[in-house]
Amino acid sequence: MGRMKAAPFDYTRAASLSHACELLAQHGPDAKLIAGGQSLVPMMAMRLARPAHLVDINRLVELKRLDHVDAELVIGATVRQCTVERDAVVRESLPLLLKALKWVGHVQTRNRGTIGGSVVHADPSAEIPLVACALDATLVLQDETGRSETQAREFFFAPMVTAIAPEQCLVEIRFPVWVGEHVGSAFEEVSIRHGDFALVSACAQVSLNADGTCTQAALGIGGASPFPHALPEAGEILVGKRLDEAAIAEAANAAADLIDPDGDLHATADYRRHLARVLTSRVLVAAREDAR
Repeated sequence: MGRMKAAPFDYTRAASLSHACELLAQHGPDAKLIAGGQSLVPMMAMRLARPAHLVDINRLVELKRLDHVDAELVIGATVRQCTVERDAVVRESLPLLLKALKWVGHVQTRNRGTIGGSVVHADPSAEIPLVACALDATLVLQDETGRSETQAREFFFAPMVTAIAPEQCLVEIRFPVWVGEHVGSAFEEVSIRHGDFALVSACAQVSLNADGTCTQAALGIGGASPFPHALPEAGEILVGKRLDEAAIAEAANAAADLIDPDGDLHATADYRRHLARVLTSRVLVAAREDAR
C-alpha cells in the first residue's frame, strides 16, 4: 500500500487575523484554517478533506490569549491544549477543563492540538466541545465585517458541522467561571482504549451551599449523539436538593432520557443510553465530593 498523501493545495501564512479573514473571504469554502493540524492533517492525508488553500494562523498572537477576566476564562483559539493543562489560572478557575483534557488523545497530540481546533472540528466524541456546551461557553467569531458571538449550545449541529461560516475564524472561547467555596467538577468517559474516541462521555459541575444543598448544576453527555449534548433540564432537577443517592439517580435517569443515542458497530443505542445513566451518576458523585 502506498503512503497516504494529501491532494494538492496552496498555502499562505497569515500575517494577522484580519489577513486571515481576507483570505477566507477570498477563497470561501475552498479554504481551511490550520494551527495545530491534529484533526485536519490526517483527514487531508486520507483525502476526506481536500481544501484548495490552507491558511496558517498558528503564529498569530491575537489568538493566543489566556486570561481570567471578570467571571470568564478567556482562551484564544490557537492556545495549545498542553499549555492549558499546565496553566495555574485554568487550574484555579476551571478545573473541569483540565479533567476533560486528560481524556483528549495522547500527550503528543495535546502538544500540538489547540483548544479552538477541537471546538471547530466538532467531533461528537470530543471532550473540549462537551465542556463548552455543558457550561454554555461563549464563542467569539470574526470575519472581514467584524466580530460576533454565539453560545456553544447553539454552535454544534452534527458531526463536524457547526454554525461557523466559511469566511469566519474562531477567535476565542469564553468559559463562565463559577465562584464560591464549594464548587466541584468531574469528567468520565468509556472508550475501547484510552485515547480512542469515547463511546460515551459525561461531565458535571455543581455548586453547593454550606449545608450541602445544590445551588447550581451543569451536566453534559458526549459521544452518544451527533453533537455534544448539554443537559440543563437534568441540572435543574438537582437545584435546591442535597445530592443524595435519590437526587443523583433522578438526574441520571433524566439525562439518559433526554439524549437520543446512536447505535453503530462499537455500541448499540441502548448500551449508550445505559452508559449515559451510569456515567452521569458517577460524575455527580465525584463532583459532589470535589465540592465538599
